[in-house]
Amino acid sequence: MKKYFVLCLLVLTQTACPALILGGAAKVGSVVAEERSVGSTVDDTAIWTHIKSLYLQKNVDYIYATVNVEVNEGRVLLTGTVDNPEHRVEAVRLAWQPVGVKEVINELQITDKSSIADDAKDYWINTRVNANLLVEKNVRSINYNTDTINGVVYLIGIAQNEWEMKQAALVASKVKGVKRVVSYVRVKQNPSDPPAPAKQKAATSDNPYMNQK
Repeated sequence: MKKYFVLCLLVLTQTACPALILGGAAKVGSVVAEERSVGSTVDDTAIWTHIKSLYLQKNVDYIYATVNVEVNEGRVLLTGTVDNPEHRVEAVRLAWQPVGVKEVINELQITDKSSIADDAKDYWINTRVNANLLVEKNVRSINYNTDTINGVVYLIGIAQNEWEMKQAALVASKVKGVKRVVSYVRVKQNPSDPPAPAKQKAATSDNPYMNQK
């Protein structure tokens, strides 16, 4: 019963910075400003809840506790650490089960253990990335989810144009401690989008920290 109570709390606070409950509430309240429709956001929440429930129902605490789940328009991003390849396969298999899942992006890392010091460092990096995206002009940070594992920053979401997509990755790469940035951000398909700012320098494909996929 305690686990399901925790799950309910997680549903209310799932954001790029889950420790900041106030920030999570603000993000839910701003859903209308996102590129995703209200219906799409509700569907994403249902998918997230279903995946986390499956992790609990299968009695795989080692996955529930160490695997982070982000969902954006049916695209599921799994990050975190697992003890062995079998756990990694199981986490991905379960993530595919909910109705509405369009893609599962597997970025799980296999490791024997994750120290508290490393976790604290990743949290600090992720907080700084989110803060920098928030104040970055012409980057709509509300349309992005971020996660940091062992110094690697993962981005997922919707960019207004290619310039913004590259700029978001560049901003993340400049945070101290970031080893590289893996971007799963896609560009919004809308012919009426305004052109990218001409006077600002955008990220380039030869940026050593950026890995577009």
